[in-house]
Amino acid sequence: MALCRGRNRSKFIVCLFGASIVVYYIFNRHNNPGDIVGTSLREVPTEQDIANEMLKKPVYDKPPLDLNALGEMGRAVKLNLVGEEKKKEVESINKHQINTYVSDMISLHRSLPERWNPLSLPSTSVVIAFYNEAWSTLLRTVHSVLETSPNLLLREVVLVDDYSDRAHLKEPLENYISSLKKVRLIRARKREGLVRARLLGASIATGDVLTFLDCHCECHEGWLEPLLHRIKEKPSAVVCPVIDVIDWNTFQYLGNPREPHIGGFDWRLVFTWHPVPEYEQKHRHSPIDVIRSPTMAGGLFAIWQCGGSLEIHPCSHVGHVFPKKAPYSRGKALANSVRAAEVWMDEYKELYYHRNPHARLEAFGDVTDRRKLRTQLRCKDFKWYLENIYPDIHVPEDRPGMFGMLKNRGMSSYCFDYNPPDDNNLVGHRIILYTCHGMGQNQFFEYSSERSEIRYNTREPAGCAAGDAVSTYLTVHLCKKPRQPVPQDQKFVLREAVDKTDNGSPAPALRPCSDHANQKWFFEERGAANQTPILWWREREREREREREWRRERERVRERERVREREREREREREREWRRVRERAGGPKTHTQVQCPYAVEIALVIFTRN
Repeated sequence: MALCRGRNRSKFIVCLFGASIVVYYIFNRHNNPGDIVGTSLREVPTEQDIANEMLKKPVYDKPPLDLNALGEMGRAVKLNLVGEEKKKEVESINKHQINTYVSDMISLHRSLPERWNPLSLPSTSVVIAFYNEAWSTLLRTVHSVLETSPNLLLREVVLVDDYSDRAHLKEPLENYISSLKKVRLIRARKREGLVRARLLGASIATGDVLTFLDCHCECHEGWLEPLLHRIKEKPSAVVCPVIDVIDWNTFQYLGNPREPHIGGFDWRLVFTWHPVPEYEQKHRHSPIDVIRSPTMAGGLFAIWQCGGSLEIHPCSHVGHVFPKKAPYSRGKALANSVRAAEVWMDEYKELYYHRNPHARLEAFGDVTDRRKLRTQLRCKDFKWYLENIYPDIHVPEDRPGMFGMLKNRGMSSYCFDYNPPDDNNLVGHRIILYTCHGMGQNQFFEYSSERSEIRYNTREPAGCAAGDAVSTYLTVHLCKKPRQPVPQDQKFVLREAVDKTDNGSPAPALRPCSDHANQKWFFEERGAANQTPILWWREREREREREREWRRERERVRERERVREREREREREREREWRRVRERAGGPKTHTQVQCPYAVEIALVIFTRN
């Protein structure tokens, strides 16, 4: 992605994703072809793959290049002709008004030099931060950048080691990159985290544009030029490539042959992918036009609020290995989300807290300076962002009594619960009743008074409760967009009875209406009846503090023991020194003990004079 930055000259940022990271399986995964024991399985290209490759090739290949041939690479052919040969040249010019005599000497297949102006695009520094990354994926990323980026545009590759502790990232890495041109390595003195590590790399970068890549990527030919060209056109743009998927297990390059997706988020501030909406399609005039995106991995909606734009360029492709799960903990992820909500989301931060009740207890530090910066930059409010940049996101009403746990009066300890087994397929599963836990997440629902929907509203795209006419159970279907009508099976004032699922768990089901308590439901927010989880979090935090204090006290006891041991060792050393002095003096075996070597020397002088 790219963002303008101020130095002695204009600097912009081109960045791919942000830390958080937090990454998620994004595109529909292709079926793995399976494993063959003892063999390396290679994907057989389809006819369509072969056809696509053939379309990229010219009709005929050029013959081998002979740099010494006349006129090769567009060089001028100047001949000192005399006599008959000069006469032939003149005749050819008179006949065709061009020097066909020279033309006939030049190969019909001659090669020409590149004619784009290297000064027309800014240069870039590619910053790659890593922490305990695997050897091959890190260096494949480096080589991919070096082998697909024009030399004139690539100023340098800056590797930032975020305090890795694995041996192969120490001296072996330094030795390897020492032979690579334009590659620099710097090391953090402590664990900084992804963003600060990238900023450390940016602080020493010398290119006009900063390009941030993850440390397990592969770049396509021509990935860089479209990004730099767009930045030259619009310096305030943050430009991202299309991020293709590389399978973590087989390393198959899955790609994305369909229309690129744009970034979004749900009200837990978790990044999500979405198809390009219709209003954005109308904004574009060509399939190669950039696509405006509300967010990218890492959030970044503040870019829009402060006058920039976040765009995806369909002509730039970079593959990314999405790991099976995060290889290391991200302990500050929640605090970072809270900081983003507190600084940028205004009153809409309550929607985040309703869906993350434990976030209210998270220590997130002082954000006074960040709020001042927002004021100084005259950034727009979050309402403007929702209305103008992300109008497709559903903004919950969250009225009192219309969101939270959906409880049954006849079974007051049970709540609506929706926990799909597959995070990549959130719809089509059955809603059950489960013991209320008050922590939101899979038990957080919202009633939309305008659309009469019961929404499972912690994730995006949101799911809506829908009646199943065959089984009478409730399932979750995708909610319709704001401008789309609500289907009748998702639009109700429910009076449900309690039944059992196939495995014996209680579940809401559609039954004829009655006055039974099991057909009466109510939403419970985090009120008086819902303080238990909050108190539980606080008690757990107090327990953690007691544990930390106990560890500190244990360390103090150990330190006191170490001090006593050092004192005993000094006492033993004084005793040994005293014995050595007495042996050198040849005096009696018993003597008044002295306390230090200097006193021993004085005693020795007195003794020998006597």
